[in-house]
Amino acid sequence: MTSKLVQFAASLPKAELHLHLEGSLEPEQLFAFARRNKVEIPFKSVDEIRTAYDFSNLQDFLDIYYQGMGVLQTEEDFFDLTMAYLKRSRADNVRHVEVFFDPQGHTERGLPFSVAINGVTRALAEGERELGVTSKLIMCFLRHLSEEEAFTTLQQAEPHFEKIAGVGLDSSEVGHPPSKFENVFKAAREHGLALVAHAGEEGPPDYVYEALDLLKIDRLDHGNRSLEDAALVARLVKEQMTLTVCPLSNLKLCVVGDMRAHPLKKMLDLGLRATVNSDDPSYFGGYMMDNFRAVIEALDLDQDDIRMLAKNSFLGSLLSEAEQAEHLAAIDDA
Repeated sequence: MTSKLVQFAASLPKAELHLHLEGSLEPEQLFAFARRNKVEIPFKSVDEIRTAYDFSNLQDFLDIYYQGMGVLQTEEDFFDLTMAYLKRSRADNVRHVEVFFDPQGHTERGLPFSVAINGVTRALAEGERELGVTSKLIMCFLRHLSEEEAFTTLQQAEPHFEKIAGVGLDSSEVGHPPSKFENVFKAAREHGLALVAHAGEEGPPDYVYEALDLLKIDRLDHGNRSLEDAALVARLVKEQMTLTVCPLSNLKLCVVGDMRAHPLKKMLDLGLRATVNSDDPSYFGGYMMDNFRAVIEALDLDQDDIRMLAKNSFLGSLLSEAEQAEHLAAIDDA
């Protein structure tokens, strides 16, 4: 039965709403880009890189994540990285992606803002043209940096606003509450950008409240710890707030100790608009269908659950209602 449910999930059109492009940097790519750009890395082989991708918490992951960014030097690197992700996603029947990128991780090391965004958006355009995968681009602020630095990034982005659908907030959560970025999110909102933020992954439910009340987010990334607060859950259900849940990421970073204890099924049962996403797939063990397979096997999901997860992914997207309706109809017909 499990295999049939996995096949059913694979057959459904899906949207991915929580994907860090830099987190799709496979060991083979990291090694190849380092050679291509003559960047020194502390690894002699792809196998050594894979070994380094073994970590047990968010900060250990972030350390290797930022180190890996150093091999991305040219527009072509960002184009190749993004196209590789889109091809893998299309193989999993992902029809729409809303991807994050971290410009500060690149400008801090001397790359012009335009290098990353031009390479990424060229690939996104080709992905829609050649693969039929539509996309939106979300620029994230690194929360371990200051709000002043986030404002600098927002200013750098202004000439490229037609390419950017929204802003997000990622990196080290604990000790960097959403309230730290209230002013820059207000400015982004005034520019007409959609607003999303990581909250309630390692941080407490209070961080989720801040993201809702101070940042005024349109979508909540992760949100697992919201379940610790019944009033917060009721509010999220009432407001139909989408949660971009990342099962394999949660397991790898020890947000959950066992996939059988993952809260995704409980989220659905409570009426939360939960979705399945891969977060940083090269580091966390897989892309969209790897995540679906993991929760189907561990959580006793049924066909209705799987169909709802697929629907939620489009309902929580930045697509127009008409665009959403087309995908929802295809899911109903499956």
